[in-house]
Amino acid sequence: MLEVFLAALVTFFVVIDPPGVTPMFATLTQDMPQAMRRRMAYKSILVATGILFGFALGGEWLLTQLHVSLDAFRIAGGLLLFIIALDMLFETRTQRRQARNAKVLEGQRTHPGEHEDISVFPLAIPLIAGPGSIASVMLLFAQHQDWTLRGAILAGVAVNLILTLIVFLIAARVSQLMSATLAAIVTKVFGILLAALAAQFTIDGIKGAFGLA
Repeated sequence: MLEVFLAALVTFFVVIDPPGVTPMFATLTQDMPQAMRRRMAYKSILVATGILFGFALGGEWLLTQLHVSLDAFRIAGGLLLFIIALDMLFETRTQRRQARNAKVLEGQRTHPGEHEDISVFPLAIPLIAGPGSIASVMLLFAQHQDWTLRGAILAGVAVNLILTLIVFLIAARVSQLMSATLAAIVTKVFGILLAALAAQFTIDGIKGAFGLA
């Protein structure tokens, strides 16, 4: 059981990549109050937990019923990530922040609900519970029919999700120290990296769908 737990722990550390998604969280929440950053962190982890555990228990059945392949899921996830990357690169988020600031200067109160809820998309899915992590949990469950071993797999997933939450909360504090120029630079850089990640998801999906792998 320990071997299965360690295998799951390492596998999901690689596919979820807590250090890798943390800068994305810091960038996407840089204009939010601290309380809302914390809410986005907790909510994204809660949603990702539900998605991963749900797909572990019934994902294969669901995709079969819907006649959807994992490769199609990879392609869809890649396209959605690419949209977010374009948003970061062309500063449409910055334009929305400036519009909110203009309302405040005009004496209008900015409603808290105007902050974007990015906990479900793109944080929970596809950055945390993405095609790689969903495919991994489904494949590991298919390999081990014993529920004790499946419990060890879920424990490996849970440890990585808790680690992701911790680094999210740290990132929220660190992001407050970033200047506007540095934040803009980070947004551009990670926008490019996110676009590359989106392209890789899409390429992998196309290869698998057409048997080119």
